[in-house]
Amino acid sequence: MAAKGKGARYRGSVVAFPDFDPNADAEALYKAMKGIGSDKETILDLITSRNNAQRQEICTAYKSLHGKDLIGDLKYELTGKFERLIIGLMRPPAYHDAKEIKDAIEGIGTDEKCLIEILASRNNKQTHDLVNAYKDAYGRNLEDDVTGDTSGHFKKMLVVLLQGTREDDDVVSEDLVAQDAQELYEAGEAKWGTDEAKFITILGNRSVTHLQLVFDEYQRIAEKEIEDSIRGELSGDFERLMLAVVDCIRSVPMYFSKRLYKSMKGLGTADNSLIRIMVSRSEIDMLDIREMFRLRYEKSLYSMIKDDTSGEYKRALLKLCGGDDDLAGEFFPEAAQLAYRMWEVSSMRKIELRGTIHPAANFNPQKDAEALRKAMKGFGTDEDTIINIISQRSNAQRQEILQAFKSTFGRNLMADFKSEISGEFCKLILGLMMTPAQFDAKQMKKAMEGAGTNEKALIEILATRNNQEILAMNEAYKEAYHKSLEDAITSDTSGHFCRVLVSLVQGNREEGQADLERAEEDAKIVAEALELSDGCNDDSSSMETRFMSILCTRSYPHLRKVFQEFVKCTNKDIEQVIRKAMSGDLKDAFIAIVQSVKNMPTYFADRLYKSMKGLGTDERTLTRIMVSRSEMDLLNIRREYKELHDVSLHESIKVEALCGDTSGDYRKALLLICGGED
Repeated sequence: MAAKGKGARYRGSVVAFPDFDPNADAEALYKAMKGIGSDKETILDLITSRNNAQRQEICTAYKSLHGKDLIGDLKYELTGKFERLIIGLMRPPAYHDAKEIKDAIEGIGTDEKCLIEILASRNNKQTHDLVNAYKDAYGRNLEDDVTGDTSGHFKKMLVVLLQGTREDDDVVSEDLVAQDAQELYEAGEAKWGTDEAKFITILGNRSVTHLQLVFDEYQRIAEKEIEDSIRGELSGDFERLMLAVVDCIRSVPMYFSKRLYKSMKGLGTADNSLIRIMVSRSEIDMLDIREMFRLRYEKSLYSMIKDDTSGEYKRALLKLCGGDDDLAGEFFPEAAQLAYRMWEVSSMRKIELRGTIHPAANFNPQKDAEALRKAMKGFGTDEDTIINIISQRSNAQRQEILQAFKSTFGRNLMADFKSEISGEFCKLILGLMMTPAQFDAKQMKKAMEGAGTNEKALIEILATRNNQEILAMNEAYKEAYHKSLEDAITSDTSGHFCRVLVSLVQGNREEGQADLERAEEDAKIVAEALELSDGCNDDSSSMETRFMSILCTRSYPHLRKVFQEFVKCTNKDIEQVIRKAMSGDLKDAFIAIVQSVKNMPTYFADRLYKSMKGLGTDERTLTRIMVSRSEMDLLNIRREYKELHDVSLHESIKVEALCGDTSGDYRKALLLICGGED
């Protein structure tokens, strides 16, 4: 949002073309569009290799030489997404923004996401230029058109942003930082209801640097990030706008990397968003966006565009992108600072973990046992009663129901379920009826029995459970299968991967806070081990041992500090380096540990998304996570899911049901466990 200071390096991907001749370019474009058909290759190569100022000179030369409007001719000759992209490049930046805003608010419905993206991310000068361009192009007042098409607090914040009066970055006061943080806290978390006006005033007017300090102070006071409070206190388009403002205050390139990812992931591409961002950022910060994209998604922006688009449209986008990025290359300075800061924020965060299933009020195990018996007695089964009872009781309450059922009817409730219901629905209900330790033990057994091993399930469970959960699982496994879990693992896996799993299954991870001096030393050890691997040194076999000793035994708070120090001493991100230096199950295990240390709800959100992505549903993974996290952090997982994938977990489960993968009773139960729409 803040304009780059004097002497700042140019971070765009499109640069001025050397030996530029506007008349020659105008003539080349004229010839490319003359006669039947058009030479799209010439148009593409020429326009994407000139900067915007040069394109304006070409427009002027074209009209002088041929008496025609170049944009008009391009519109006539080109079609579809390629046309929209090329025309977007031909407009001056402010006029391109003005056109996007005009399209967003005219006609039936409003494209609020477009309004949010543009107005939350532009600095004062860009906003003033936009307002003037809108007036010049359409003869209308932009503020009047925006207020006529929006309402409530969303409208008020848009109007504040349209003024372009954010304070300059050198305006920072320590006293005011503390005051603003306290006022934001009192406007939301500390009171009944929310004082939206206070959020609008502070987030809409204070300087970028000032607000970054305010967010740090807010986290200290509230013991949560400002984003978490916004999600809890605000709603709808106003919530989305304020989150976008916060994102842009923290890092405009990171904000756009997320927008680009969401425009291309899943089925179909949000081409208008993709085009708008690629055009508008190509001469501002595309190199930074590329680096943030790689940092966040472990893939290059270039490769995602290449996989998601086609034809001349793809070629033009790739030229604007400006190049592919080595997945484990060094950070640009801006990205290195952000990566370091991300680990620092991760270490400071105090996340309130919240499940979606809670103990039922007025619980009566005898009554529930009788209702379940009635639901399974006689011809047919009342699945709805089973779903409503089992999915809305805590695990402790379900254990009481099991006991009451046996005491009253002399029958085993689990056995009755097995005889009355079937398929994925039966597996889900039986999973809910087990204690967490029994369920984990069962999942470990399933992952290792039969032909082939489900290594991803082994990794997921062992990388995410705490010491107490692992020790309880070991006991449950021994009791159920008369064999130690460690012996089962060593029989079914091998090599360094086996050693990692055996280390984790001891349930002996250190507990407590980070030791800074030791973290710095651990970071150096990890860096040296990776260096040996990358250089194919004879001592590289020691890499896995060094990794294992640190990643499998240090506490999570300590590992966050280790990974932060790793960025400082190598200028690289630990996860990306692991992806490059390792392979197979060992790589997956270490990445799972890193991701769990960074943000465990995000790790599970990604696992859930992958379980329902593509052809068919991985019901085993879906069931395992929904059951095991339902009383732990499923609400947090839901929020991360929505943030990462721009669709709610609830909606994904429903969509999968329409595809036939999570249908009927299984779907009903999953949706109840999910706990609601976000």
